[in-house]
Amino acid sequence: MDNPTQQTQHLWRCYQSPLFLLTQALSPDLSFAIITAHNPASGILAPSQNRLRDRQLLHDIELLARPYRALVGAAADLSYMEKSWAVCVDKACALQLGKKFNQYAIYMVEQGEVTLVPCTLAGYDEVCLGCFSDYVQLVYELPDLDA
Repeated sequence: MDNPTQQTQHLWRCYQSPLFLLTQALSPDLSFAIITAHNPASGILAPSQNRLRDRQLLHDIELLARPYRALVGAAADLSYMEKSWAVCVDKACALQLGKKFNQYAIYMVEQGEVTLVPCTLAGYDEVCLGCFSDYVQLVYELPDLDA
């Protein structure tokens, strides 16, 4: 897949089969966004760079004074993982954060339904993926992504 357009289309398809690793279930009554600061524009950064970006995102989230929880967003087969945050904010605020950290997309969860929302990608439409709980795996602890 040498063509950048093909790579982006492939990523967009991958984003439609997420797995969210959580240490506790989230109430289906909550509305929240799932945002990461890792690997901007789908470029692969060193773990130390991703940790720094994650701390910057957490700082921004804390300034919002809204409930949040750490999680890991992953490929369905766990071949790829990114530290992420579930944050109780509206879509406009979530998109602002996603754009600040140069993310192709974010996820919005409303009334138990998860939607893939393009952030810095032009020409892509939101995709409703269905029931959020279908994409959740509860774990004892979140994986260490520093390797």
